[in-house]
Amino acid sequence: MTATSALSPAITQEREAALIASVPTGLLIGGEWRDASDGGTFDVHDPATGKVLTTLASATSEDAIAALNAADAAQASWARTAPRVRAEILRRAFDLVTERAEDFALLMTLEMGKPLAEARGEVTYGAEFLRWFSEETVRDYGRYLTSPEGKNKILVQHKPVGPCLLITPWNFPLAMATRKVAPAVAAGCTMVLKPAKLTPLTAQYFAQTMLDAGLPAGVLNVVPSASASGISGPLLKDSRLRKVSFTGSTPVGKRLMADAAQNVLRTSMELGGNAPFIVFQDADLDAAVEGAMAAKMRNMGEACTAANRFLVHESVAQEFARRLAAAMGGLNTGRGTEAVTQVGPLIDAGARDEVQALVTAAVDAGAVALTGGSPVDGPGYFYQPTVLADVPNDAAILGQEIFGPVAPVTTFATEEDAVRLANATEYGLASYLYSRDFSLLLRVAEQIEFGMVGFNAGVISNAAAPFGGVKQSGLGREGGTEGIAEYTTTQYIGISDPYAS
Repeated sequence: MTATSALSPAITQEREAALIASVPTGLLIGGEWRDASDGGTFDVHDPATGKVLTTLASATSEDAIAALNAADAAQASWARTAPRVRAEILRRAFDLVTERAEDFALLMTLEMGKPLAEARGEVTYGAEFLRWFSEETVRDYGRYLTSPEGKNKILVQHKPVGPCLLITPWNFPLAMATRKVAPAVAAGCTMVLKPAKLTPLTAQYFAQTMLDAGLPAGVLNVVPSASASGISGPLLKDSRLRKVSFTGSTPVGKRLMADAAQNVLRTSMELGGNAPFIVFQDADLDAAVEGAMAAKMRNMGEACTAANRFLVHESVAQEFARRLAAAMGGLNTGRGTEAVTQVGPLIDAGARDEVQALVTAAVDAGAVALTGGSPVDGPGYFYQPTVLADVPNDAAILGQEIFGPVAPVTTFATEEDAVRLANATEYGLASYLYSRDFSLLLRVAEQIEFGMVGFNAGVISNAAAPFGGVKQSGLGREGGTEGIAEYTTTQYIGISDPYAS
């Protein structure tokens, strides 16, 4: 099916319009939706058509400070709120997101482009952070013990770090919001959320859902804006802000870290990736291709965890590439609302053009396109699912995030070669290993420089697991028992032991 196919009868234009109309279009500050201080707005587009979906208020620097004022005013009382109360709010939010799953899914499909099936999967994944951290809220343990020499008691407690700036990306509009908001709520922190200007509608709808779940005014403030620096700049300079959590590109993350250093802010940075997908000679090729499809094609390849480089043992590389090309070439491309669509559009024209430039350069360097290799004609920002074989190891496409439905395949001869090629990047987020030899998998995992490793698995993200990378893929972890720690500070209290002699 092509990008110009008609809407599925199950998703009518009337339903789309009604859902868009139900989304708040203002700024959420102190529990109230309001216009921008200067009346400014910006448009949100459908990447499948290029048409405007709706117009949102565009927050100014003045609005950002107003949001921080609200967060700061609410911080003390929110920090004193009983953990069980915070937990129940998160649990109600989980229930509401689950009840509204079809609306959240359609909203993400409209503003981001992903097929409805994937959007529904993101709702399930994103909601789970609300449930997981509702359970973790009451388990943020401290400790009490006697000092080694026996003269003092040691009391250690965890306290909320304070008002946080949360900056989310466009590719997972719900999950990236819940992954940050849920642990902040659990820890007792107030927040200013800056959603991506390309996909802010889901965050707006989620913020209203949090209010509907009983979150007090001022705890979560949302400032969509056409100017990211206009929001982050003044907030990072304000001493009342105590933490910034950012998911996005490494260059932007570096700039935010430099700005955050001026006030010595706590930082969580989930940045770029360049995930290797390593297939050893003894791998189950059917399982490897299935895992490759999951690791590459989730979100049309627009994910920091997406398999970016397919490093395949030379003895099976040709057959793996053939099978992968057959699977990729059989995918249906179209607007995400169509029932048969498996591959939606890229986020905008710039993203599509960057993917095309990488593919063209790889082919010019000697790579062979086994399937795809070009944009899709017609409206929207579609790109053909593409498999490139015989990619030279020094090709530019292997050195940076592709962020599109393109799988470059290159070869290695030995285990040592695989490790060397995998580590030949400044990034270190996700990685994937396929082999029947568990000892080999463990050996390689010990040697490769990545925060997350999948053994014979193409999808490894989970709310109960710590998500994050090493090297220039960032700092800190989101999810798991580690996730709430990113929003707390540790306080030690020394108490004179009344029984000490």
